[in-house]
Amino acid sequence: MSNLFDPITLRGLTIKNRVWVSPMCQYTAVDGVVGDWHMAHLGAFATGEAGLVMAEATGVVPEGRISIGCPGIYNEEQITAFKKINDFAHTQGIAMGIQLAHAGRKGSTMRPTDDHLMATPAEGGWTTHSASAQAYHGMPEPLALTVPQIHQLVKDFAHAAKNAIKAGFDVIEIHAAHGYLLHQFYSPLSNLRTDEYGGSFENRVRFLIEVATAVRKAIPDSTPLFIRISASDWTDEGWQIIDSVELCKQLKEIGVDLIDVSSGGNLHNAPIKPVPGYQVPFAQAIKVESDIAVAAVGAITDPHQAQEIINSNKADAVFLARAMIRNPRWAMAAAEELKQMIAWPAPLERGRTFKG
Repeated sequence: MSNLFDPITLRGLTIKNRVWVSPMCQYTAVDGVVGDWHMAHLGAFATGEAGLVMAEATGVVPEGRISIGCPGIYNEEQITAFKKINDFAHTQGIAMGIQLAHAGRKGSTMRPTDDHLMATPAEGGWTTHSASAQAYHGMPEPLALTVPQIHQLVKDFAHAAKNAIKAGFDVIEIHAAHGYLLHQFYSPLSNLRTDEYGGSFENRVRFLIEVATAVRKAIPDSTPLFIRISASDWTDEGWQIIDSVELCKQLKEIGVDLIDVSSGGNLHNAPIKPVPGYQVPFAQAIKVESDIAVAAVGAITDPHQAQEIINSNKADAVFLARAMIRNPRWAMAAAEELKQMIAWPAPLERGRTFKG
């Protein structure tokens, strides 16, 4: 039986515990380059004893970003900026991951604090692309990607993965969830294509399989590869958990090490009730039926809840977001609550109450 603060080894990387920080968009990058805010934001988690800190959805090309304030990993300046943060995290014994992303039809937005949704060309916006020329709720109609454009994006994901390794990331995650481009392809809600990338299950997952294969080949064999998926579209007409199980079996065969199991994002009014642990059953089903390591996400906030998920083998790790925003040292507080003795950064030791 594993515990929340037990280490876990994936390929050549040992992560010191199963409390992980989810990628969280910050909308503060300038021309795709992270700066002081990200150093403080990610650095806070790096001093909080979470085993793995995942940097937010990061565009593999400029048009892959969600907003004009989102980061990229397609040029040297971006690599250098991320490396500074990773170098610091590594001094604290923290593993760093990056979520490689393409927003597809949900891209080219302004920041959430701006007074309008879509960015104009003068504001840095761009024409979006998707599996099909079908708009997401309240957003412009995208252009359907051509087959040559799809092939180029496979190469772009692989190139971004190589850049991420240069930047010092220990884990590479492909973002194939939440209604972004790769999800737009595998979900029948947004993929109306009639070529080899549309129609059947095999055709709709083809783009993701090609991206995962290319990224796996582009990074060292010792580097773990994660994929975040939306396990369900939460509608009978959409992607289902049975589809996710089959997809994850195929992803395991090509060298994916862990599935980061989320859901939704491709239907604006999906009937989701985010009660505590509402997505854990999806993770458990994929772990059992696909025989692959999984991380659970979604309204995980209580240390005992997180411990039970790991103890009962429902997932191999838990990703937290909002709880980490409220307390970047959630892992330290959780260990105190659970009476688990873990290492603390030396400058913070005076705050410890549980002495073991």
